[in-house]
Amino acid sequence: MREIDGINKTFYADIRKIIIDARSNAVHSVEFMRMMMYWHLGERIFIEEQRGQDRAAYGEYLIKNLARQIEAEFGSGFSYTQLTRARKFYRLYPTTREVHPQLNWSQYRQLIGIDDDYKREYYELEAINNGWTGRELERQINSQLYERLLLSNDREAVLAVARKERIPTKPTEIIKDPMFLEFLGLKREAHYYEQDLEAALITHLQEFLLELGNGFSFVARQRRILLEDDEFFVDLVLYNRLLRCFVIIEIKTHKLTHEDLGQLQMYVNYYDRYEKLPDETPTIGILLCTAKNDLLAKITLPKDNTTILTSKYQLYLPSEEALIEEIKEVIDLAEGYTDGK
Repeated sequence: MREIDGINKTFYADIRKIIIDARSNAVHSVEFMRMMMYWHLGERIFIEEQRGQDRAAYGEYLIKNLARQIEAEFGSGFSYTQLTRARKFYRLYPTTREVHPQLNWSQYRQLIGIDDDYKREYYELEAINNGWTGRELERQINSQLYERLLLSNDREAVLAVARKERIPTKPTEIIKDPMFLEFLGLKREAHYYEQDLEAALITHLQEFLLELGNGFSFVARQRRILLEDDEFFVDLVLYNRLLRCFVIIEIKTHKLTHEDLGQLQMYVNYYDRYEKLPDETPTIGILLCTAKNDLLAKITLPKDNTTILTSKYQLYLPSEEALIEEIKEVIDLAEGYTDGK
């Protein structure tokens, strides 16, 4: 056994682990107690409110006066806004069994700001399932993850996956369109080289996998494919453990073309014929482009295509109003194609 200043290396590593684990557990315990403190505050406030004759007016009066006194003694963590949140926290989660210890108060503050019960449940479950931090949860809410998934899925299917009642079977149940890549920190310039965008994605791989969806892991970058004397390079190769298949990603810094789709189809065919194991599902190809032409893709690809997807990407998050409007446009466009069949 190697030693460090006379101390056995394994022994030293064990001691470090004990200390680090204890500190981590202490932080988690403090966060959990803080969260439960707000739950109990909300419960007590709600019970007190029931004694008033005009409950709405009395509740407003009660919290304002309580905040004025308690904030002076204990600080801004007990402001009128925080106490109002605590009351809503209790109303939405009326038993302690419904409060998940994997989440903390900052995450629940974001969740109780969501009025739609199904939407709130989705983010709550996904935050737990994927171990999202408060910042990651905030980013997913702000980027309208739930709404983007609903563009190609019904609500029950989306929630069933989050509840772990079923495993995704279609790429559209996981992969989103549009995709937002604001975490790359790239300036809003007219043009980028594809290799620069690809390099930025690799640098921010964790954030990129989070934006892509559940179950993705990195396999290769610029994977070389040799077909007789011709060589090709696949931008990114990932694997999705939920769909049990390879995922080929091609990055384009221009509007979608039929040549791009043909190139991606070739890569998908190669992986299906030479890399995929017999018990794995067919390879998926995702073409990231700055602008889409859904009719072009529909005409270029086979009628029964389920493995080649196109997704528009943006290098910044639009405002909530602009994002909602864009989602509506995608829905209207999809309905137009359906009516035109």
